This record gives sequence, structure tokens and C-alpha cells, in this order.
Amino acid sequence: MKLSSILLFSILVLAACNRQLSVTSSSEPFRPLYHFTPDSGWMNDPNGLVYYDGEYHLFYQYYPDSTVWGPMHWGHAVSTDMVHWNHLPIALYPDSLGYIFSGSAVMDLQNTSGLGDSLNPAMVAIYAYHNQKLADEGRNDFQYQGLAYSTDKGRTWTKYPGNPVVRNPGIRDFRDPKVTWYEPSKVWIMTLAAADRVQFYSSPDLLHWKFESEFGQAVGAHGGVWECPDLFELPVAGKEAVKKWVLLVSINPGAPNGGSGTQYFIGNFDGHRFTWEESNVKWVDYGMDNYAGVTWSNTGDRRIFLGWMSNWAYAQKVPTHPWRSAMTIPRELSLVLNKDEYLLKSAPVREFEKADSLVIENRQLQASHIRVKAGGDKPEQIILTVSNKKGQKLIAGFDSGTGELWLDRRTAGISDFDTLFASNVHSVFTGTGSGLFTLDLYIDRCSAELFFNGGVYVITDLIFPRESLDSVNVSSSTGNADGVEMRIWSVKGNH
Repeated sequence: MKLSSILLFSILVLAACNRQLSVTSSSEPFRPLYHFTPDSGWMNDPNGLVYYDGEYHLFYQYYPDSTVWGPMHWGHAVSTDMVHWNHLPIALYPDSLGYIFSGSAVMDLQNTSGLGDSLNPAMVAIYAYHNQKLADEGRNDFQYQGLAYSTDKGRTWTKYPGNPVVRNPGIRDFRDPKVTWYEPSKVWIMTLAAADRVQFYSSPDLLHWKFESEFGQAVGAHGGVWECPDLFELPVAGKEAVKKWVLLVSINPGAPNGGSGTQYFIGNFDGHRFTWEESNVKWVDYGMDNYAGVTWSNTGDRRIFLGWMSNWAYAQKVPTHPWRSAMTIPRELSLVLNKDEYLLKSAPVREFEKADSLVIENRQLQASHIRVKAGGDKPEQIILTVSNKKGQKLIAGFDSGTGELWLDRRTAGISDFDTLFASNVHSVFTGTGSGLFTLDLYIDRCSAELFFNGGVYVITDLIFPRESLDSVNVSSSTGNADGVEMRIWSVKGNH
């Protein structure tokens, strides 16, 4: 299939909604156009994701004084659609108890804590303190959990005078509390990372916590410390009466491609303990750049995930300035049953399909969504190549005969800042044979997110091309290009 015919098909389908992309400063060539980034400074884990009164709140690990990690604050932004973001002032600053590490936020709509009222319910943030002074003294109890609250939709915050609300029992890595409401027992459940496992605590009021159980010491991946857990229940697609609990656990190092990544477990939670019902480790993402992801609270039936789009192996070296790090596309999670195993499916939130998806010219691939549909009765290999005039190439592919899905960034741009960055192709075996399949590739200047069959498998990788990617080609091993459909949209975000 010739490129010109592919683009003509896209134009015929989508020309009615054509608009122009705006462009950021040439001094920031890798600033994403539709992913969230801080204005300046260092950013890592998403924190305190909560929805209230029409706003999606994004808090995040933030150091405003440098582009490398330092004393952690909570930065803050809000959005009505998770595509366009407004920056707000820093929400939480370090204090005498320590830096403000990762955590979560909930809306205390029933005022269980007594920190708000019926007219102004409290938005409650539960976070980890990191006391560097105690760490320097060689103590193990330098991390513990604190609480802050807001009664004006997150614009101003008061730290709870009784902090810490969960004290450290002597565990060096004791952090990242993720809190959710457990309706059967009418209690709050805190899922907490504790070295090489997670611990569960319960509370009737967010202020007083009781240890319940722990999980994971001898199961899952253990190449590094466990971090940023999340626990939630999802129905199984097509079998909505069947529900399973999902436990997310990030790990650094120990991911399949090196550095950091996020594993997940599927099982049951009874308000006291989590029981894993499977035996093999599964990963939220099979690329290198989706870490510490957690989900929004107070979103009703929707379970929406956001990850930090980087990897601790090289996060402080990537060639961006005066900011470092971006978040992934927000993703809607669901559970699917695939050949007798449950898989956590993550698809770009529908807001990306509804708003600002535009037909683009070939030269505008720097902020694009490319969709390829292919497959038939015979196995075939589909190769999607996005390139620039310097010969740099990002290659995505799927082999329906073997079921292998891959993303290859080895020649996609700058990579000499770290030997691991472009050391290998990132792939996963989907188990899928011949038949129809869909590849959705989202490119945003310095990132590539590949979704297979609507997100049943995902590969997310950073890229740093020396000039904008401006050409796309798709090929089939069967030579039957007429059976391949490709559409291209631009995606318009904040910039």
C-alpha cells in the first residue's frame, strides 16, 4: 500500500474536523504536546489522583528547584477531560517531619474523619513522609504516613496535627499509601508498600489505622523494592456478574526490560487479606517507561490509570530542559478473559477519541495517533515504521503467526545518555494467532505508546529523535497491502 493512498483515505474520512496544531518553543524540542509535564523542574510518581465536582486532580512528586530528584513536594494540576491540564500552586511542601513522598487522595463524602462537613466535604491526602535526617543517622523508621486535608477543592491544604497517622514498625521502605473505601465493611483500606511486600490497614475514619495483613513476600517479581501499590475491584468484560480484585505493585529494579516497571496480581480481597488466584507474574506495560502508576478515586464505574512515563535507570539523564518527565496517556482499565487467563486491559481514555482527534499531514507526526488494522486467515507480520529525514526510525510490529508484539526504539534518536536506553527491542508474546488485530500507536514528540487490540497488551517507550518524525510506512509480510487499513490523526493537547 502506498503512503499517498493511505493519507488520502485518512483525509477523506476525517477532513471535516481538520485544525492546526500549535507548537511549543524550539528551545524545548521534546516537550510533549498532549501529555502532562511540569512547567519546569523535576517530576516523578503521580500522587493523590482524585475526581471531584467535574475536575480530575493530579498531584505528583515534584522538586521545583532542579531537573533531578530532590526534596519532594506535591505538585498539582487539574483537568476536566484528562487531555488539557491547568497548573495550580504546589499543594504540599516538606516540613519538620520530612519530605512529602507518594500517596493518594480520597473524597470523604460521609465526613468519616470529621475534617469537613456536608457542604464542604474534605479532600483527604494520605502520603508518606521521608525523614532524611533519620535516614542519615542509619535508622530504619525514617518513613511513616501522614495526612492533610482541603475543604476548598484542593486549592489550600491543612496538615493534620496528629501526624503521623501510621508509624513505622522498623521497615526501611515503608511508603506510598493508596487508600480506598471498602463498602462491605464500611471502612477505609490502606494498601502500603513495605520493603518486599505490601501491607493492608483498615480505618473507620482515615485517622486511626489497624494492621490487617500482608501479601507478596514470596510471590511475584522481587528484583528490587516494591512501591506504589493500588487495590481495586473490576468486573470481567462480558461477564459483569463476575468480579475480581486487582493489586498493582511497582518494582525498582526488576522489570522485564531492566529498571523499573509495574506488575499486577488478580485475586480476591475480603476486607482483611488479599488472595492471589494465579501463579504467573503479569505486567501492566511491556515497555520501559510506565512506572508507579495508580488510579483515580471517586470516578464511579470507571477505573482510570496514570503512570510516570520514565524509568529510574535513566530518568535523571534524559535530554530535556527546563523540565524532566511526563505522565502517560490516562488509561481506562478493564478485565478481560483471554484463553483461560485474566488480563488487565488498559486503553486510552475515551476523551482522547472524542476530543481533538484530527486528520494530519505527513509532516505532523510529532503528535499523532496512528491506527493499523490488519489480519486474516493466514498468519502475517505487519511492520509500522515512523521516521524522519535523518534516517531515525521507530518501528512497531506484530507477527500474527507467533503472537509477538514489539516496539523498537534502538535507532529512533538520541540514546547515548545511558547504555540501557536503546539496548534491545521491547516485546511481548500475546498468544494471539491469525485473525484480525489492531495496533494503535500514539506518538508525542518524545514518547511512543503502542496499544494492541485496544490495550490488551501495551508497550510504552520514550524516544528522542533529533528532528520531528515526519514519514510513516506500513508493510505486510504477505504482500497483501490492500488488506491493511491505516488511519492517522493528530492529537491536540495543552501546547
